[in-house]
Order: sequence, then C-alpha cells, then structure tokens
Amino acid sequence: MKGKYHIVVQNNRLRYELDIRRNITIIRGDSATGKTRLIALLEQASLFGDGSGVEVHCERPVRTLGGKDWNLVLPNIHEKIIFLDEESRFVKSQEFAAAIKTSSNYFVIITREDLPNLPYSVDEIYGIHSSGKYRDLRRTYNELYRIYRADAFTDEQKPETVVAEDSHSGYQFFQEICGENEIACISAGGKSNLKTIAGKLGDEPALVVADGAAIGSEMNELYQLMRHKPTVKCYLPESFEWLILKSGLIDGKAIKDILNHPEDFIESREYFSWERYFTELLVEYTQDSYLKYNKSRLNEAYLNDREKQAILSVMKGVNWQMNRPNS
Repeated sequence: MKGKYHIVVQNNRLRYELDIRRNITIIRGDSATGKTRLIALLEQASLFGDGSGVEVHCERPVRTLGGKDWNLVLPNIHEKIIFLDEESRFVKSQEFAAAIKTSSNYFVIITREDLPNLPYSVDEIYGIHSSGKYRDLRRTYNELYRIYRADAFTDEQKPETVVAEDSHSGYQFFQEICGENEIACISAGGKSNLKTIAGKLGDEPALVVADGAAIGSEMNELYQLMRHKPTVKCYLPESFEWLILKSGLIDGKAIKDILNHPEDFIESREYFSWERYFTELLVEYTQDSYLKYNKSRLNEAYLNDREKQAILSVMKGVNWQMNRPNS
C-alpha cells in the first residue's frame, strides 16, 4: 500500500483526526490522554457497525488487531490501516516484525514503550492533543501532534565532534568533512549505540547524524540526552542517500516529485523502511554516471568540492566552516 490517508473517528462526544503516510505510525502518551479510548471506538465500530454510534471515515478500511490468534488473522488482511494498542504484547516480538515486513497494510501502534524491533521514523511518532469542545454537541476534538521532528534539533554551531550512525558511505563522507575542519568523527556502529557514545562526550558541541527514517525507537533516549546535555544536537534526515538526492546533484522532475511526496511512490510491502527505498533510488539514478553510488564504500566523486558543498547545503543549521579552495 502507498499514499497518505486522512482518518476521522468520532461519536457524539469525541473526535479524532490523523493523517497516516507510512507503513508504521506510533502514537505515544501517558494514561488518560485518549489512546485507549481511540482503540475502543474503533472496536465498537467494528462490532456493532452503524448501531455503535461511531463513525470511521477513511479512503481505506480501518480496523484493529489483537488476541492470541493475531498471526493467523494478519495474513488474510490486505490494503487496510490496522490499529494496535499496548495491550497487544506481540507488537514487541520479532515474529510481529517479520510478519509486517512485507505486509500491504499500514500499522498504527498505540504504545508508551519503544519498539526497537521496528524501523519507524522519527517523523511518525505522535501524541494526542485535546483542542477544545463543540459546545452544542459537547464533542471533544482530539488531534495528533508530532512529538519529534527530524529537522527540529539542529542549531547554528560548529560541532567539535560528529557521531555518525554507522560506518558506511555516510560516515565516510562526514569523516572527510570533519577531517578538513578539525572536527572529531566517530562511528557509533549502529543506532542503538548513539545515545551511549554521545552521552560519554564532554561538554563540547556535538552533532549526532543518523537516518531519521528508522531511528524512532531510539528517539526517546536521544531526546532525554539532549534535554540534559544541550551541547548535543541531532540532525536526522531520512538517510544519507536522501541527502544526496535532495542536494540537486541528480537532476530531474521525477526525483523532485518523489522527494516532495514520497508516500505516493513507496510501496509498504516492498520497503520496510524508507531508507531502503532512497538507497535503491539513488543507486538506480547514478548507475551509469560518475556519481555511481555504493552504500558500503563512498564513491570519491562525492568528495569533490562542488559535490560536497551541494550535500552540506541541505543540512540547514550546521556550521561546518568548510575550507575553501584559493580563488
């Protein structure tokens, strides 16, 4: 399934509105924020139909999933938006992760816990916000708001240390940039190590660079780290490959259309994470050019001054103090 979908769930007292655009969306929040009530409304609508007093509006069918037989039910569900709550303990299992990896459905998971087995985006973690009442109907309107944004953590500063998520092409690129500008560059060796490594740094300005498309499960700890250690900032693009595509080095209307509305192009059953899609897209569009991309080993063409500047220009808010060639 692909595309963006607007969902309205309401009865005579409550109304929830949300937009879903990826295969995995997370709704977080403490008790009494309306999470459980949202699931209850959907279950009432499913069980009792029009007699439930609950209206569910969406271009795609919306339903819940739970119970011990979830793994028998799920293979028979296609092209739907499925809601699950934190009582469904199986959402933390590798079995569930494997089951939804090639699913044609979108999943909305209501939970207070991090789910490290799932590659969900920092941009698709939401809370529920009550925004007022219709006095005549006594209806409380609830809307989702983003808890984190991938572009919300940078500042105008030169970092003294950069912590990159892995040791692939992205790290190799930033290692070169850092070397030119007397900045230390560290590979975390995986997203689960980012908080630990950044937390061990001193009080110098530090920048964590990671793939926002799949770092959702680490964001709570990273966010808490940034609150207690304000010298640490994060830059979380979809992926390093997305940065290259966004830089304009690979020109064309098709690329621009995809970057403007990726949800209209990325099929959920083929791509568990958008990071994989952008990698394949970049490989496809550069395979016959001097910019031929390899995720494991960076093509040195990306280290030419023009190419470096184009990629870094996408990273608003980071002062690299690039060395310029003499004119």
